[in-house]
Amino acid sequence: QVQLVESGGGLVQAGSSLILSCAASGGTFSASSMGWFRQAPGKEREFVAAITWSHNTYYTDSLKGRFTISRDNAKNTLYLQMNSLKAEDTAVYYCAGVRPYRLAPLTNTQGYDYWGQGTQVTVSS
Repeated sequence: QVQLVESGGGLVQAGSSLILSCAASGGTFSASSMGWFRQAPGKEREFVAAITWSHNTYYTDSLKGRFTISRDNAKNTLYLQMNSLKAEDTAVYYCAGVRPYRLAPLTNTQGYDYWGQGTQVTVSS
C-alpha cells in the first residue's frame, strides 16, 4: 500500500518562500513519476508540477520560474520549492504518484494512482 504524506504548509506573507515535502512509503519511489497539484476553495484541483522517474520536469506555465519540483530517491521524498508567493497561491497542495514505470498524462489528475491528504498553504497579502 503506497502512502504519501505531505508536510511544510503553513501561513506565510506574500513574497515569502516555502518548501513542501512529500514522504512516500510502500512502493518503488524511484521508479514512479510524481506530481504536485493544488486546489483553492471553490475551484477544481489544478496541476502545478511533475517529475518523472528519469527526472524530467514539467510545470504549469503560470508557475514556471517561481516553483521548482525535485526529488530525493534516497529519502523517498518529493519536494516543491515555492518562491515569491502570492495570495493567489493559497490552496491545499497535494502530492500524487504514478505506479512504477507507468506512462501517464502527468498534467491531469486522472494520470495518478496515489494521492496524499494535502497540506494547506495560506499566503497573506
